[in-house]
Formats: sequence, C-alpha cells, structure tokens
Amino acid sequence: MLNQFSRTQLLLGAEGMEKLRNARVAVFGIGGVGGYTVEALVRSGIGTIDIFDNDTVCLTNLNRQIIATRETVGKYKVDVMKERALSINPDIIINAHNCFYMPDNADEYDFSEYDYVVDAIDTVTAKIELVMRAKAANVPIISCMGAGNKLDAWRFEVADIYKTSVCPLARTMRYELRKRGVKKLKVVYSQEKPIRPVEATEEESAKRDIPGSTAFVPAAAGLIAAGEVIKDIALGERI
Repeated sequence: MLNQFSRTQLLLGAEGMEKLRNARVAVFGIGGVGGYTVEALVRSGIGTIDIFDNDTVCLTNLNRQIIATRETVGKYKVDVMKERALSINPDIIINAHNCFYMPDNADEYDFSEYDYVVDAIDTVTAKIELVMRAKAANVPIISCMGAGNKLDAWRFEVADIYKTSVCPLARTMRYELRKRGVKKLKVVYSQEKPIRPVEATEEESAKRDIPGSTAFVPAAAGLIAAGEVIKDIALGERI
C-alpha cells in the first residue's frame, strides 16, 4: 500500500523504514543548518525527534532558515518547527525544548534515550558538552562545523574531526576534544576558506562580528547531516 514514505522505502527497504520509525533523534539548534536537518528527518520517517533551541524567528532569518516566513517572525523556533513537522507527518512525536543548551543545564537531559544526536549549534562550549554527553552515553553524534561566511555548498565533506582542515571552528574543536581524550567525532565541515563580510551596519558591528550567510550553504550542511543520520540508522550494518 502506498504511503508518504513509499519512495524512500524503495531505497531503504521495509526493515530500514521500521528502524527509522522506531528511532529517536535529538537535534540541537534549529537555525539555518538544524532546521533543514529536522525537515529531512521528518520527511524520511524518523518516529521521534527532540528539538532544542531558545531563539525566536527574526527578520534576518528569512534569507536562509526553512521555518522563517513573514508569518513566523517573532515566534519560538521550536514551536514553529514542531507545527511544521506535524503538518508533514501527523504521526511523528516532536518533543520541543525551548532552551539554550549549555553545561549548566545538561543534566536535565538523558542522552541514553536518543538513538542519534545532531549538533547544529555554534557555541563551542555547548558543542563540546554535547559531544562529551553523547560519548558518555555511547550514542552516535554528528557535529556541524562552520557554515557562515561561505558561498560554495559543494565544498562540504563528512569526515572525522581529526582529518578536517581549513575550517576555524573545526580547528578549535580538534584542540578542545584532544585535551578531553576524545578519539573521534563525525563532522560535516567545509573546505572553503571563510569569506570576509563585505560590510555591516553600525548596529550589527556593535553587537558582534556577525557572519554572512546564504539560503543554500547552511541548507547543504543540514541536509548532509540528516543524510548521515538516516543512512546510519536504516542501513548501518550495510554501509
């Protein structure tokens, strides 16, 4: 019988689809990268997804975030993502956590409940904490490196953190994880050298060094991350 996942099942098989349906994946960060990750996981048949973000949709998100529209500006990202996910698959379970994940609240979440973790946040301290928690719980994790200030979506690769190059965020993560004895970490990273933003308004400059971004580069990183999750869960023993 045909259903919304019939075309996916042609590639993953009935057993693979059952594994996806029974899987629970946590995605941290529902922005330009993480939003597309969640979108692909939902459309691929993952049964339960936990989403973590404390931000609201703002006007500057419209250029790149899949949940950002004029109608969603001002709304919490996790609420918008949950509503969107349920409109795609009413049977999915979406646990929305309106929080900014950091070491001081990490104990509130049991990583052993997850079958996979996706790190799509840009704060180094939080990224390291995610990796350490996932490793301690023996849960697979994929971490997304820098997607800002880049224009070439085709330069992304999946690799172990210690085999990355060029990416400044990956360099920092390598240093910090090596100090903590982490031997390996699957990441999505770009070999493109970051581009210096052309200009910034006085307001933007006063806040921080805000990176430039596009509709297609963060999306590519997020979809690649989702693809790795889907393949690892559904076909892990065959790839």
